[in-house]
Amino acid sequence: MNTLKERLRADLTTAMKARDELRTSTLRLAISAVKEAEVAGQSAHELTDDEVEKVLTREVRKRREAADAYAGAGRTEQAARERSEGEVLSDYLPKQLGDDELTAIVDKVLADGDFAGPKAIGPAMKAVQAVVAGRADGSKVAGLVKARLTA
Repeated sequence: MNTLKERLRADLTTAMKARDELRTSTLRLAISAVKEAEVAGQSAHELTDDEVEKVLTREVRKRREAADAYAGAGRTEQAARERSEGEVLSDYLPKQLGDDELTAIVDKVLADGDFAGPKAIGPAMKAVQAVVAGRADGSKVAGLVKARLTA
């Protein structure tokens, strides 16, 4: 089976042949970020698909934050470009959970784990993150867990 990194490279080749400038530049940046993550730390190593997903998730978050900053500064063209790049990268990530699905998962994990009170936020976050595993934004998960445990 093809790894996610191989899929990125193959899609880059396809985008280059199709002369798709947005997809080509976005995939080049993504592959560069993956290579950078591979050589970071004590020793270089090949990233697993899960680690590549984490890198891509970080890149999508960077694009979203940059788009918000550009939009706030009135630079709509740059904001649109950043959003488009984020959408290209999102195609390589697992489908994100909807609000209702995420709320149901948080409620179930909190009930099953018998978490209560603000002191349980850390362990509860760890348990919820294990279940959602990259299918939801961490800040959204944190907001839901905090709201449930501090109410």
